[in-house]
This record gives sequence, structure tokens and C-alpha cells, in this order.
Amino acid sequence: MKLSVIVPTRNEAPNVERLIFRVAQACSHIDAELLFVDDSTDNTPAVIAAATARVRMPVRVIHRKTPTGGLSGAVVAGVESTDAEFCMVMNGDLQHPPELIPALLARLETTDADVVVASRYGAGGRGFNSPAARHRQLLSRWASRVSRSLFPVRLQDCSDPMAGFFGVRRSAIDCRTLRPSGFKILLEILARHRLSVTEVPFILGLRTAGKSKAGLAQGLRFLRQLSELRGGPAFLFAAVGAAGALLNLVIMASLLSLGVNFVPAAILAAELTIVSNFLLQENLVFGSMPHKANGLRTRFLQSFCFNNLEAAARLPLLMLAVDVFRVEAVPAQASTLLAAFVVRYLYHTRIVYAAGPAPTRTPRTGRHLRLAPPFTRNLRTRSAGEKA
Repeated sequence: MKLSVIVPTRNEAPNVERLIFRVAQACSHIDAELLFVDDSTDNTPAVIAAATARVRMPVRVIHRKTPTGGLSGAVVAGVESTDAEFCMVMNGDLQHPPELIPALLARLETTDADVVVASRYGAGGRGFNSPAARHRQLLSRWASRVSRSLFPVRLQDCSDPMAGFFGVRRSAIDCRTLRPSGFKILLEILARHRLSVTEVPFILGLRTAGKSKAGLAQGLRFLRQLSELRGGPAFLFAAVGAAGALLNLVIMASLLSLGVNFVPAAILAAELTIVSNFLLQENLVFGSMPHKANGLRTRFLQSFCFNNLEAAARLPLLMLAVDVFRVEAVPAQASTLLAAFVVRYLYHTRIVYAAGPAPTRTPRTGRHLRLAPPFTRNLRTRSAGEKA
């Protein structure tokens, strides 16, 4: 097959019927399939099933019971499930015009480019043309500029690394190198591969139904993604550790100002920051790990017990520095925290967050609906899916 049009969906029932008809019409002369990777909790799969009976284009649905990696994870699952020469990624909210698919595919076929991006910011492109969405346009432009400044070589030919509408030569990417999380899968692909990029300008459409999935949580995931791509897990772990150390010192200084002895003040500050650091590690540092050997409760107990032992080991050093060498309590505490960083990082990466075995993948997983001419529906059920 030449092309697989991959559409990640989550509760897009009001939009998918029109999307199917428009994609089928745009690809009427292309050897292509339409692949939905669906994380919905509404009737989106049922709407897709009903609409596919009215088009000639082959349609598949992978319904993920336990979604991982958000929209980016859905895209990676779609790419892994197809043998098509090219993959085209687009949203299911009709903001990306399916009529542009042939132009994007033609650009890939007629050039040596690995990736073609439907860019809102290239000459002739435009995004967020609704007055109510101007703040999103400002945030998107800011995110694009920050990303390009952090990756000046790999993003030098891409004006819109935040784009969700793009095509890629399937053989050019290795999905094993990706750590999908959140919305920005194009940034993930470009930052982790050396790829040539070309662009086609487009005008972002208006969402007419359903709700946008963008929000504060996605913004935080984007910041985590940038930090991880640029500095790696050690950088993020250090940032969390620095924030925890600062919180520890603030709590300790506050308790000392209230007349609390430095020993109980250090103990209380340690307990509070141990818990806060674990929550930050779960969400910011190791949250995008696809396969963890230990469950959440085990990870918490391993981290909590180790950090308490480490804090207990630091306490005599703190007392020695304060009582014998007459060092101020807060600077002495800062020194012990810094000295323990390397040990904490090695323990957490190798034991608490040790990687577990990846699940066995079959070429096509999940719940599938496939339509092939002449309008015959073949419903396949795999062990990872459920009967539609």
C-alpha cells in the first residue's frame, strides 16, 4: 500500500463521519487506507463503523483499551501497525483539510524529503483564524520558536514543529527511538532523527463540533518533552531534585525561624520533599516511560524507603557540620543534599524505574474494522482487542 492516513481520535463522534467522506474523496485515486487509532469513551467507533459502509476506501480502527502516550502514542501505534510506504498524520476534528493530502503525498514522492509538514507559518499558511483562539496562536508560535532555538539543526527547515498535520516516509523513522507523550509527535520525530523536511502551507480550519483536548496538562507535557529531548532524564531528574532541595531548605529555614531545633526541622523538611519529589518524578521525569518493571505502589515504597534511609544517613553529617564545625544549618543541609544527588539518580533509574519487558506486538493490534470494495465488512478480533 502506498499511503496510510492515520487519525488519532478521542471522543470525536460529531466529526468523524464527515472526515471519512472527505478523506475518501481526496484519496479516490490513491492506493490508500484510512486508519483510526481511537482512545474514545463515547460512540466514535460506532459512528466510524456506520460511515465506512458508504465509502470505497479501506478503513481500519484500532481501539486502545488502555491508551498510553496520549495522541503521540496513538500516532506511533498507527505507524507501527501499517506497512504502507508513506504515513499521513492528521487530527480528527476537521481543522486539517483532507483535500490537502494529495499535495502532501506528491511532495514526498517528487522530492528526497523524509517528512512533509502542512505548515501554518510558512508563506501562505495561517493558523487559528478565530478571534477567540488568538491566545492559542501566540502560545503555538512561542512554542515553535523555543523548539527551533533548542534544536537549530534538526528543525532548521521546519517552520511549524508543533504541526499535527504531516506526512512521513515510513522507512525513515524508527519507532523504537520514540518516547511519545502528549500532542507534539512531530517534534518528537524530528528531534530524535536526522530527517530532511519540506513544507506545504495550509490554513487551519475551525473546529465546528466536539471539544479541544489542549489545556494546562498538555502544556506541562510539552515542557517535559522539550527538557527530555534536550537534556535527557538526568537533566529532568536534576531539575526536580533542585526544586526539591529548594523546597527542603525553605521548609527548614521557616521552621528554624519559628524556634524549632535544626534536627526535627531537617527531618520534617525531608519527609515533605521526599513525597513531593516522588510525585514530580512520576509526572515529569519518568512519566513517558512506556514499560515499567514495577507498579506505582512498589515504586513509591522503594523511593520513599530509600530516600528516608538516605536522609537518615545524611543526618549525622549534618549534625557533625553544625555542632562540630559550626557551619550554619541551612548551608550544611544544602551541601549534604548535593552530595547525595548522584546516588539518588542511579538508584531511581536502575531500580525504582527499571524498564520492564515490552508487550509482544503483532502487526495489527486492538479492535479492527476493515472495509474493502465492494462494500464488504470484515471484522477482525485480536487477542488485544474486543468484539465490536
